Amino acid sequence: MLAALLAIGLIAAPARAESDVIPAVEADYDAYLEKLFIDFHKNPELSFQETRTAAIMAKELRAVGGIEVTEKVGGTGVVGVMRNGDGPVLLMRADMDGLPLKENSGLPYASTATQVDRDGVTKPVMQACGHDVHITSMIGAARQLAKRKDQWRGTIVFVVQPAEERIAGARMMLEDGLYTRFPKPDYAVGFHVTTNFPSGKIGLEPGVALSSADSVDVTIPGVGAHGASPQLAKDPVVMGSEIVMALQTLVSRELSPLRPGVVTVGSFQAGNKHNIIPDKAELQLSVRADDEDTRTRLLDGIKRIATNVGRMNGMPEDKLPQVKVGFESTPVTYNDPDLTKRVRGAFAAALGEDVLYYQPREWMGSEDFSYFVQKELKVPGAFFWVGGTPQAEFDAAMKGGPTVRPHHSPLFRVEPRPAVTRGTQAMTVAALDLLKK
Repeated sequence: MLAALLAIGLIAAPARAESDVIPAVEADYDAYLEKLFIDFHKNPELSFQETRTAAIMAKELRAVGGIEVTEKVGGTGVVGVMRNGDGPVLLMRADMDGLPLKENSGLPYASTATQVDRDGVTKPVMQACGHDVHITSMIGAARQLAKRKDQWRGTIVFVVQPAEERIAGARMMLEDGLYTRFPKPDYAVGFHVTTNFPSGKIGLEPGVALSSADSVDVTIPGVGAHGASPQLAKDPVVMGSEIVMALQTLVSRELSPLRPGVVTVGSFQAGNKHNIIPDKAELQLSVRADDEDTRTRLLDGIKRIATNVGRMNGMPEDKLPQVKVGFESTPVTYNDPDLTKRVRGAFAAALGEDVLYYQPREWMGSEDFSYFVQKELKVPGAFFWVGGTPQAEFDAAMKGGPTVRPHHSPLFRVEPRPAVTRGTQAMTVAALDLLKK
């Protein structure tokens, strides 16, 4: 009977909800999103100081219509809530801060901005990690979803997050009541543009997506003396060197070779004169892991090594090296397998199977999206990648040409149209599937 009614046109065939997302987003890029992206790129702001960017995002979300917007959440964060009847709650996240770099990308809209940082120093500012793509795509997705309320039911919480580069903004928003003042999500999705994928490709895999990261400061007290009288000193440079070398055994001799971990000493500061043994040395470490057990083992090991090197050198108990885990810390970002499978299926159905791209992890980068999907919060998450480098640049690099422009570099740039449109399409498609009637 249904087939007969369809055949004679008395009822319409159910349309694929996502079938027109691709051309609709492409048209919106030409009409609206490109200008917005260029403005964000030309006017970046440092972590915790994204006041202009946050104000524009709040204005844009309000302009979409039907979104309740709250500003200054966790500092400069913005939260927009779009309600559309009973149904699941979906969190969509985009980060917005730039980096203290002077742009040398060669783009006609390159940033020349400067800003006084939290340390009181004026610094150049650049969108050197693609956060301008993320926030532009969020506005694009909000615009699409507002037009398609007949295709979904539930609530979308748009989270415009500050200070991802200091891996602190997500935590600050949660501490400011993100999951109590606003609807708590049933799912959370977010993405990051990457120069490691060809333009428009999407990477999404289950399990560990990004590593934990902890900034660790080690302060090593010593006893200063003349460089010609070392017997009168307790040399913190020597102790610091012993600590640096001993730290290398944490990964090589205390972790299984099948379990990844990183302990990088990024800074060793001590003294200011050739012939003076200083009375203090300071180390700055970056620690990475793919599970919380390894993370704890590494952090505990750093404390054990530092403390006992002090004892080994005869320092009194009240003058032993001190280890402090810094404010800039984040847990592992984990993609829920069931949610990942569902979102990947939605991408393939709406955007084509060939949009999905796989590249093995070759680094232990981190993201504070992880705070939104911590295990104890019981919010499954899916964090994916969107390519932003033209295939021609990969081809040229393979033939000995320039390497692909890396993130956090003055040379960084992405191909904006395929990055912004694919990010917008993917976020829209994910929402339409997770909140479908």
